[in-house]
Amino acid sequence: MRSRYLIVYGIGLFSIIADQFTKWLTVHHIPLWRGFPVVPDFFNLVHVLNRGAAFGFLNSTESNWQIWLFSGAAIAACVAVHLMTRSAKSNKILFTALGFILGGAIGNLIDRIRIGAVIDFLDFYYKNYHWPAFNVADICICVGAGLMLLTIRDFT
Repeated sequence: MRSRYLIVYGIGLFSIIADQFTKWLTVHHIPLWRGFPVVPDFFNLVHVLNRGAAFGFLNSTESNWQIWLFSGAAIAACVAVHLMTRSAKSNKILFTALGFILGGAIGNLIDRIRIGAVIDFLDFYYKNYHWPAFNVADICICVGAGLMLLTIRDFT
């Protein structure tokens, strides 16, 4: 029983540290709204602020309601992760998924509470098509969601 908590909260803590450290590096080495190419014509490191959800969803609106909505969603996700950790059958893949989701949700929540937006810095593109910038927390949430899909049969 204790091992499930070690997996979830250990991966969650690792994800938060990786996310916040990479954002700290971004803030201290790349001016806001600037960037530079890492792999020309494919990948830039940038420093942008995102008031919306992952990958810039709802970023362009002018009001502050997104902070409350997405902060509330992150808190709800953390509660759901804890409840699932307590009640789920022993499944290391599921617990790994929950850890990544927890860490990603908290990583972006820290930014929203601290500065009212999320720091994004990974910018992939091809020709004129840019995927919206994202960060390590977004990656953790997506990896966690993907791993959860692998375990979906356990919930049905």
